[in-house]
Amino acid sequence: MGRLMITIGILFVVIGLFVEFGSHFLPLGHLPGDISLTGKHGSFYFPIVSCIVVSIVLNLILRLFH
Repeated sequence: MGRLMITIGILFVVIGLFVEFGSHFLPLGHLPGDISLTGKHGSFYFPIVSCIVVSIVLNLILRLFH
């Protein structure tokens, strides 16, 4: 159990560093295909392509650890 928690902690640190410094290389949240609607009374934003990219990357990382 301790080993799993350490692995998850390291994974969170890596993800945090990527979010902080990786936005220069891969602009997550601003990829083509992300849905952005702006109306008269508000706006709606759903980063569908960014979610798919994150899902694929996390899937590959988890397969490496398994």
